Amino acid sequence: MVLLNDKILLEGDTVYLKDKKNSFFIKLKKDKIFMTHKGIIPHNEIIGKKYGDIVFTHKGEAFKILKPTIYEIIMYGIKRETQIIYPKDAGYIILKLGLRKGMRVLEVGIGSGALTIVMANVLSPTGVIHAYEKEERFIKIAIENLKLAEVENIVKIHHKDIIQGIEEKDFDAGFIDLKEPWLYIETILKVLKKGVPIGFILPTVNQVIKIIQDLQRLKFFNIEVEEILNRPYKPVPERLRPVDKMSAHTGYLIFARTPF
Repeated sequence: MVLLNDKILLEGDTVYLKDKKNSFFIKLKKDKIFMTHKGIIPHNEIIGKKYGDIVFTHKGEAFKILKPTIYEIIMYGIKRETQIIYPKDAGYIILKLGLRKGMRVLEVGIGSGALTIVMANVLSPTGVIHAYEKEERFIKIAIENLKLAEVENIVKIHHKDIIQGIEEKDFDAGFIDLKEPWLYIETILKVLKKGVPIGFILPTVNQVIKIIQDLQRLKFFNIEVEEILNRPYKPVPERLRPVDKMSAHTGYLIFARTPF
């Protein structure tokens, strides 16, 4: 087994370049040049190094070469075409859906792919996500982000509105990020296994009320509605206090199990 800091960096690896004030995420490619206000770094000068090494720009500015965490990639590395599902919600969603490697998961509404990355990381290497998205511009961004996180092989993206039907079935779990999920819930129900978890995220109470009514009508059970608040603190021992801004309401999370 190759330990993380013993791994020789190769073309296709994602690296996190960090100095005191700047953070950059790079997908390594031979003969490509990375340009920053602190100077130029050829990718070839990073390829062959290891995580934990130092690389210098042509101006002599030093950057640490780090292995990015999934959190860092989502918060600082990915491109955003849509509002993303933040880590504070994504981690909880993973637990509520009971995701683990090898599962088959249905995702409807991939957006920029932030939650997809988190789920794929858990399902890897033997699981699969079938992600349905009708907006081509979202798909292009999501694919790029999945590659940055090195999980693109776990995700099969379908450029399709699910009102036209879902091609696969027997999913172990599902997550739905749509404005009006009640319009599609019966189609989704047909392809999920009996008694498995399903989750939704919605921004307003009105939408939550509507999906609860439909879940009850269709005999879903274990219905729950929650929101998660995240309050970070400034790590300064002399004046420890909350930061001025916090990630408060980002969406209502709705969970249930499919009927028997």
